Formats: sequence, structure tokens, C-alpha cells
Amino acid sequence: MSADEGRAALVLTGGGARAAYQVGVLAAVRELRGKRPGNPFPILCGTSAGAINAVALAVHAGDFGRAVRHIQRVWRSLHVDQVYRVDPLTLFGSGLRWGAALFGGWLVRQTPRSLLDNTPLRGLLERVLDFPAIEAAIGRGDLRALSVTASGYSSGESLAFFQGAPELQPWRRAQRLGVRAELDVCHVLASAALPFVFPAVKIHREYFGDGSMRQLAPVSPAIHLGADRILVIGAGRTAEEGRVRAAGGYPSPAQIAGHALSSIFLDTLEVDLERLARINDTVGRLDEARRAEAGIALRPLECLVIQPSQRLDIIAARHAHSLPAQLRIVLRGLGTFRREGSTLLSYLLFEPSFTRALIELGYHDAMTRAGELRRFLRIDS
Repeated sequence: MSADEGRAALVLTGGGARAAYQVGVLAAVRELRGKRPGNPFPILCGTSAGAINAVALAVHAGDFGRAVRHIQRVWRSLHVDQVYRVDPLTLFGSGLRWGAALFGGWLVRQTPRSLLDNTPLRGLLERVLDFPAIEAAIGRGDLRALSVTASGYSSGESLAFFQGAPELQPWRRAQRLGVRAELDVCHVLASAALPFVFPAVKIHREYFGDGSMRQLAPVSPAIHLGADRILVIGAGRTAEEGRVRAAGGYPSPAQIAGHALSSIFLDTLEVDLERLARINDTVGRLDEARRAEAGIALRPLECLVIQPSQRLDIIAARHAHSLPAQLRIVLRGLGTFRREGSTLLSYLLFEPSFTRALIELGYHDAMTRAGELRRFLRIDS
């Protein structure tokens, strides 16, 4: 990579099962690059389920095509029981614990940790992700940095745990900081711990949950790690066209939960991208010499954003039948199978029919913007 091309970063946001969409975009990038060697994204930043995809790319940083094929195989064959336990005894026990905590809290000494038990996810990640390979990739120069963002429940801070080149320094800003760490499965599980749905994970002295919570600046870690151009792959549409205000019944628990999750995963990204566009516009009006003279440390950043062209909750509703019967019963009671409750479903539907549909959509959306991707990747033809 020549100096004038700058360092490219890939930012993968969260969204549970929605992160399968990112795999389709990555497949398109692989196809557009052809047999070009090397890693097109020396800086990888992942949050929530996006952290899983980012780590998977990092462990195969020396062979981007192989990395994408590996991620595709996992997502295309994924089932919910590989992510969280869905056997009747576990689901019944979870319901019993939450009921006891709500109605007999004075008798219950230990509060329930989560609605679902994601123990299977830990086993899956330990099987498919070779964490020691991250440091090896950094040592070879195939990777500059990898960051995984999680949210501290005690401090209320957004922490970007990063592993990278020796010259990279930690950072601190309001309510967010970057901390050097040797990344392992706990960091990924913490980043992907959907609030209430999956249990928090203890790292050192603090419990952490999903990295999208309180992540005021999702693009920030990539900038701190030295990116000059950033590709952001979202897992949802920041503007949901076609929604209308209408009188209706009281919102179901699934509708409320879906609304809360969408606020966590979509709203902060949209605000951060708007802020980046304003900074680019302001800084772009000054050449490098004038910025230096004025003491302005900011620099223009090239940013390309690819997000779903279709509403993923509608796609999820079409594939709801693929869930195990016992889980459908539980989710139906929460109102998940109503039209307005399918947003929650889209975060939990780890089944091949849904993940493959999202992969195809991601591939289609990326190829529709092939020209922009080629320019971003510095591909001449």
C-alpha cells in the first residue's frame, strides 16, 4: 500500500443475527478484489456481533479471501442452539427464575443474569477463532490493529479493547476510552452481550455488556488507531422509511425491546456519521499547511457506509417459522410474531434461512455500489 492511499479501516457494528448482512458485503469485497494478495483492512473495529466478524477477519489477516470464506461457512450453517440454549428445561428455568425475582424478590437472594443462556456461543467461538493468531498477524505486518468495544456496567464507559502495533497508544475521551489488551473470547462475549438477553461478562474488576450501549462514537476507535479511510458496514437502516404514526394497542414487550435495541444499534451510528461529515466539510476547506498553522490536528477522512437496503425485521418475520418450536412458544408470548414485534426477532433469529437471506442482501447491496467500493479499495479495474 502506497503512502498516498492511507490506511483503510473496517468498522463492523452490532445487531445479533443481523450481523450476517456484513458477511454478504465482505463476500462482495472479496470478489471485487479478485486474487489480489494481502489484507485490504489493516485496521479492524468490531462491536457486538460485529466484533465476532472482526476477530474472524483478524485471525486470517494474511489471507482475506480465506477469512471471508471461513466466516461465510459459519454464518450460513448457524443455528440458534449454537448461540443460546433452547431446550425446554433451560427456557422453563429461565422463566421461573425471572418470575421468582419479580414476584418473590424478598425470598430470592440471587437475581437472574439474563433471559437466555449463551454458553453454546462461547464454545463456538473457542472452536472457530484462533485468538493467538491475532498477535502473529500483527507481528507479520498483516494487521495493524484490532479493537473490540464493550460497555462497562459499573463505570458507564465505552471501552475499546485493542490489540495492535507497539506504537499505538491508549486514549481517553468523555465516557469512552481505548485500552490495550490481549484479546480473547471474554472480550468478544462481553461486546456481544445483548442487554437483558445475554449475561454480562466480567473482565478484570468490572462486568461488561454489549458494546453498542453508550457507544457515542462508533467510528472513533478506527480514527484513534490511525485510519485515513473507513468502510462502515451497518446491520440495520438508520432511517426506516415507510413507518407511519398510527393509533394502536399497547406495545407488546417484544415491540418495546425491539425499539430499545434499535435505539442502541442504529441511532448512535447515524449521529456519529453526521458528525464526521460536518468535520470533513469544515476541515476540507483548509489545506494541510493552513491547518498546521492554525494548530488544527484534525484531518479529512474518507468514509463509505453500506447498510441494508431492506428492512431486516420484515425479512425476519418471513423466516420466523425456522425457529425451534419451544422457542417460538416463548417468543409468541412476548408478541414477537406480531408485525410490530419482529424487530426483536431479527436480533435473535440465528437460523440458516434468515442468515443466508441477509448474506445475499449484503452481497447485492455491495455489488450495487461496486464503483464506490472499487474507489475505496483503490482497485483500478
